[in-house]
Amino acid sequence: MHDSVTVRMAAPADKIWALVSDITNTGKYSPETFATEWLGGATAPAVGVKFRGHVNRNGWGLKYWTVCRIVACEPGREFAFTVLGPRGMAINTWRYRFEPVEGGTDVTESFQLNENNLPLRLYWLVAGRARTKTNRDGMRQTLERIKADAEQ
Repeated sequence: MHDSVTVRMAAPADKIWALVSDITNTGKYSPETFATEWLGGATAPAVGVKFRGHVNRNGWGLKYWTVCRIVACEPGREFAFTVLGPRGMAINTWRYRFEPVEGGTDVTESFQLNENNLPLRLYWLVAGRARTKTNRDGMRQTLERIKADAEQ
């Protein structure tokens, strides 16, 4: 119920982190999330801040929105948010880690479903293989789009 993709980028970690942590960029990079907006008067990332993501699931027309809460926000090192479901239950956590390397940064995007949620466990049993491939392909596409901006 988790996976990750890493892409090396010829840019400093702080620059890439700034692109990723500005959630208003998400629609530019993600193949599924087409728009985002800060909630509760927030204008910048911080642990506990919430935002809304507008999603076109699998790119075939199922459109909905979700509320997300930032759970890790360490400039140049890590940015993560949890997608919230009914009654604020954590459904899925998306995480970006930034590892400086010679000539740039290894950026890892990952997802982790809440394994304590029985409906999610059942969903994963039925659709896990297909969804993992979709998520992996989406993470690679997202990271390649971020890389194109970061390396300019």
